[in-house]
Amino acid sequence: MDAVDRLFAEFELVFHNQYNKAYPTPEKLHYAKKLWFDYLRDYSPEVITSAARQAIQHSEFLPSIASLIKYCGSAAAPDLPDSYSAYREACMAPSPKSNYPWSHVAVFYAGQACGWHFLANRPENQALPVFTRHYQALSDRVARGEQLAEPTTVKLEKPAAKPLDSSENHRRMQQLRKDTGL
Repeated sequence: MDAVDRLFAEFELVFHNQYNKAYPTPEKLHYAKKLWFDYLRDYSPEVITSAARQAIQHSEFLPSIASLIKYCGSAAAPDLPDSYSAYREACMAPSPKSNYPWSHVAVFYAGQACGWHFLANRPENQALPVFTRHYQALSDRVARGEQLAEPTTVKLEKPAAKPLDSSENHRRMQQLRKDTGL
C-alpha cells in the first residue's frame, strides 16, 4: 500500500491539474487508491515504483491502471522481448526447440502452447494473435515474480555412419533398379 501511496504522490506532483480533476474529493482518492491496490497487489513495491517512473517519463497524461500494469510487466522482466519479436523468434527457431538459446524462456513456452506445427503452418495474421495471447499470459506470470523452468534439452546422438562394402552397395543398387523398373 505504501508503494501505491508513493505512486499517487508522484502522480499528484507531475500531473497536478489532471490529478485534481480525476480525484476531486478525499473519498474518490481513497476509493481510487483502494482500486489501484487491488490491481497491483501481486507486484512488488520496487516494481510498482519503477513502473510509475516509466509511466511518468512516457506519458503526457495521467496513466490508467491498464497502462501501469503494462509498465509493471516491463519493469519486473526487462529481458522479455516484445510480443512480435518473441513471435518471430519462435517461428524462426530451429528444431529441437528445447535446445535453442531463447532470449527468454517465456518465448519457448508460448510457442509450445501454440504448437510448433501451428506456428510453422499458419499465416502471421492467424498465428500472431494466438501466440500473443499465450505470451502475454506468460509475461504476466513472469512480471509477478514466477520463475519459469528451463526446457529440458534433448540430447541427439549421431548414428554411427558405417559405409557399405562395394558388394553390398552393388547389390542394393541392383535392387533399386529392379524396383523402379530402370
